[in-house]
Amino acid sequence: MRIGMMIGADGASSTLDDVIGVAQRAEQAGLDNVWMANIFSLDAISTLALVGRETKTIGLGTAVTPTYPRHPTALAQQALTTAAASDNRFTLGIGLSHQLVIEDMLGMSYDKPAKHMREYLSVLMPLARREQVNYEGEQYRVRGVALDVPGAQAMPVVIAALGPVMLKIAAEMADGTNTWMVGPQTMENHILASLRGAGKADPTVVAGMPIVLTTNVDAAREKIAESLTIYGQLPSYRAMLDREGAAGPADIAIVGDENQLRSQIKRFEDMGVTDFNAAIQNTEEGAYERTLEFLTSMQG
Repeated sequence: MRIGMMIGADGASSTLDDVIGVAQRAEQAGLDNVWMANIFSLDAISTLALVGRETKTIGLGTAVTPTYPRHPTALAQQALTTAAASDNRFTLGIGLSHQLVIEDMLGMSYDKPAKHMREYLSVLMPLARREQVNYEGEQYRVRGVALDVPGAQAMPVVIAALGPVMLKIAAEMADGTNTWMVGPQTMENHILASLRGAGKADPTVVAGMPIVLTTNVDAAREKIAESLTIYGQLPSYRAMLDREGAAGPADIAIVGDENQLRSQIKRFEDMGVTDFNAAIQNTEEGAYERTLEFLTSMQG
């Protein structure tokens, strides 16, 4: 299982130099990947193109870029450019976002989101494979489009799939799924079981998890509960927490000493998760540094 970490999730507080610095540090530490959230700050795909020019080996990916605001041909062109800029170390992670964002904030229709994603991938995936696309749908009609991006090879694509319908789409059309707020029981019995049941024998599965190395477990969980409150309220994440029997994000966070962290991460590896995406929670002084050092030790 590849070990990576989330960068840029703290929004406007992260400058371009900050993000590049974190990625360089993760590479020096020997981590396999960095994943960047796309919220209302730096554009993740563009930022990772810059990161790709300032790093040499570490894998890069978005976790995740919303589909609705960008036409799939435009997104494919931008993503393939980032792939070329990073010597094809880039994985495109996309997702629907949430009704709160797409409909309430951006004023776009969030009607039939699964249909939207299926049509979106019908355009995006041929372009990601460096093929010409001809597609006639209800939301997208694309005729005879091919992208010539020098240096870009076929690009892996994962989608933020949590519900049964979206997991079926991920299995049939993409390389796998990029998850957040999914506890171990739900990961094994729902996410992986659904992908495999839909015919995806060896899917890419990214497990994004809050994590902190600490002996102050109760205090850490209290801070995590406060800082990640919104993720216990958004419907898609709430559904995953309910499946796990968790009251909120703090209950599925990986918190504790080295042995506790190692055993919980190993549990994900044993069930077939391919990528662990550590969202390090700096719950006390020194916690970020300790946790990063621990993750480095997981590399062998």
